[in-house]
Amino acid sequence: MALNNTYDARLVQQETAVGAGVQILLLALLGSAIGMGPAGWLTGLVFAIATWAVLSRALHRSRLRSFGPANRVTLGRATLVGGVTALVADSFESSPPVTLLVGLTAVALILDGVDGKVARRTGTSTALGARFDMEVDAFLILVLSVYVAMQLGPWVLLIGGMRYAFVAAARVLPWLNAPLPPSFARKTVAAMQGICLLVAGAELLPHAANLGIALLALGSLLWSFGRDVHWLYRTSRTSPVTPVEEQAPADEQASVEEQLLEPALR
Repeated sequence: MALNNTYDARLVQQETAVGAGVQILLLALLGSAIGMGPAGWLTGLVFAIATWAVLSRALHRSRLRSFGPANRVTLGRATLVGGVTALVADSFESSPPVTLLVGLTAVALILDGVDGKVARRTGTSTALGARFDMEVDAFLILVLSVYVAMQLGPWVLLIGGMRYAFVAAARVLPWLNAPLPPSFARKTVAAMQGICLLVAGAELLPHAANLGIALLALGSLLWSFGRDVHWLYRTSRTSPVTPVEEQAPADEQASVEEQLLEPALR
């Protein structure tokens, strides 16, 4: 095997260390700009450390030869999500800087469509990259739902928590892990969630309009999940579910979790 195709753990782990460093730098910039309190700092630091630890472990297990340009874009998005998380946590103690929060969130959402294109253009698509992208997206939706819930009510948490509830249910009901057919509607609904929560959280519109937008996001998500869960249940009754260890490799066949919740898998 050629030298440049060998697995070098140090080079790959350096990427995650740099990402953690940039996250802490962003927190320092936010702290100096808005006087962020202990809750924001603690939450942001926990996010940075957890991201570094989980990603480092995943990279070690996957033994990727290089981190790749697409994963760098996703890591940049994760850094922005960490900043948004810190601002939302800080908002429990003081009024949040809405403009700054909206700006960071908007850039993170825009970059969501970039990493997949980079991966396809550079031929660096991996199962780990798709999962990393999905987890960043899901956590951003969760954080935004927490923020909007403070304005519109706790029911908004259903938007951010639905993905995690599905993951928990799939551990008990194996048929939920079966693959789904591609669906443009599913991808559209997934992409809508961040945009709707961002608009509602920005509070640029009347309260009634923000309420309607959040309800639209939740309704479309319930419809999408309900339709796919019904399809999975009906299919499981007519054909046996293929055990996880016998399914195609993850980079060739997306799991239902990825298909339900990832608008643009790479």
